[in-house]
Amino acid sequence: MDHPERGGVTVLDSADPAAVPAPRAEPGPASRWARALVGAGYRAPHRRTLDEQLVPPMPDGPGVTPAVVEPSPLLARLGVRIPAPLWSWLCRWSGWLGPLLIAVFAGVLRFVNLGNPHALIFDETYYAKDAYALWQLGYESNWSDDANGLITAPNPAVPLRTDPAYVVHPPVGKWIIGLGEQLFHMTPFGWRFMVAVLGTLSVLMIARIARRMFRSTLLGCVAGLLLSVDGLHFVLSRTAILDLIVMFWFLAAFGLLLIDRDRSRALVARRIEQGLDGGWWVLGWRPYRIAAGVCLGLMMGTKWSGGPAILAFVLLTAVWESSARRLAGHVRRTLPNGAAAPAPPAGVRALWDVFWSALTIGVSALVTYLVSWSGWIASSTEPGKGGYYRNWATGRGTDYPWIPEWVRSLWHYHHEVWEFHTHLHSPHTYQSNPWNWLVLGRPVSFFYESPKNGQAGCTTTECAREVLAIGTPFLWWAGIAAVLYCLYRWLLRRDWRAGAVLCGLAAGYLPWFMYQERTIFLFYAVCFVPFLVLAVTMMIGAMLGPADASPDRRLAGATGAGLLVAAIMWNFLYFFPLFTGETIPMQDWRARMWLSTWI
Repeated sequence: MDHPERGGVTVLDSADPAAVPAPRAEPGPASRWARALVGAGYRAPHRRTLDEQLVPPMPDGPGVTPAVVEPSPLLARLGVRIPAPLWSWLCRWSGWLGPLLIAVFAGVLRFVNLGNPHALIFDETYYAKDAYALWQLGYESNWSDDANGLITAPNPAVPLRTDPAYVVHPPVGKWIIGLGEQLFHMTPFGWRFMVAVLGTLSVLMIARIARRMFRSTLLGCVAGLLLSVDGLHFVLSRTAILDLIVMFWFLAAFGLLLIDRDRSRALVARRIEQGLDGGWWVLGWRPYRIAAGVCLGLMMGTKWSGGPAILAFVLLTAVWESSARRLAGHVRRTLPNGAAAPAPPAGVRALWDVFWSALTIGVSALVTYLVSWSGWIASSTEPGKGGYYRNWATGRGTDYPWIPEWVRSLWHYHHEVWEFHTHLHSPHTYQSNPWNWLVLGRPVSFFYESPKNGQAGCTTTECAREVLAIGTPFLWWAGIAAVLYCLYRWLLRRDWRAGAVLCGLAAGYLPWFMYQERTIFLFYAVCFVPFLVLAVTMMIGAMLGPADASPDRRLAGATGAGLLVAAIMWNFLYFFPLFTGETIPMQDWRARMWLSTWI
């Protein structure tokens, strides 16, 4: 069956002819205008059944792909012969094999020469050392002024101290960075290892997420490929700072909520098939929603910028629940006298959906966030032997003596951190305004050197080495058009997928507009890069066209989409030396400075 609403991907039917339903007779055009449209080539959208609207079938996989798949005509024309059992197995598991291959490609890019540059670049000077202290002491400590040189020296030393340091970010991301240091010691490879792992896993996740959203393995692989070649995601995957970890938990929570959406709507469909009431109140155990709340708690436990995502996803899941309720609302529970049971008011149903979503997501996120501070809570209250402000409440009077001292101390710490973040106005060379993020107005140089002839592999008079945190320009500029397309699909076509993409984009992007005077940077935008990629992927699906389009339309769409993906990949390769700190001639470096604000 061809499903035009799924991005033009043909879904394989069962190999058993008896299991294939007979074509349904569609009513002919009723009006002269409708008949004229049909004569001009217009085809009305496929009218889906209620269960198809609730949970559209997946494109492939066990239970969907037939046990025996016909050989590919394209491979036959190319002279490629694959044994029939192997071909059927590849088709059945393509939904995993394709994303895994893309993830391997992304992992190779990220792990090759991961220890270069051999230095603490940009904010690694804070997070790599804080992470090491957390694993040794349970809290962040101060370091001597010469610590960076000692750590990166030919004979390295780690001058750990025990006096606590005032830090302004929660500990989750630093615990994760420190795990790599425990495995591979206090080296550049060690403190970047876990971030590279999460960057690679995020490519696998977005491929599976896009496949589930668009019901297309092809589009899922396209999304994974685009994320793997985004420059900002790539650079942050090879740098031991917190923002990519924030992005990872953000994307993981979104993927878990998508699974919960399909799972809950499938349960509604089964209830309707059994003749039960379609207007349910509680659908029972929601493990994926609770797991999403845990991920959001870990996101906020890495950086407070994850806080708006909790509110956004609570509202998003409530809207999804209300949408499923409305879709199934024509099925009414009947009273013993045969009359239909009255449905609760729409406002009551909406409030219940928001309350239940906040309970399952918000509470699990809050508990996870508090648990993430367990190292600080368990540290000593003796001066100089525990976390910063750990002993603040010791001996202090209070009107609420029933509140534990550690809670009061933690609250005071959070108040001080809030004051820091809301009053941070120190000018910085690479600070930028969120208005110019999508056009990549002001990237951030994480590392720069100007080696001369004979130094660091330089073979010309003057060279440059730089690690520039900037997105792949062609991908981001195409993303602007893709966001506009998603707005059209959401506002005028009521496409839930476009709404979900825009929700994630808004949660990661719009809150920064509230801090126009604060010192902020472009690399904060890595949080919403996956949603920008999903928007571009959705636009590419529209370019490919519906499955039942004419061959010429499909050829034109595939050509345009292929050229766009090829241009993005070329653009990534062109800027690759600036992503990895390679030594290149100065004239080549200048050629890549397309805008004066990039210098």
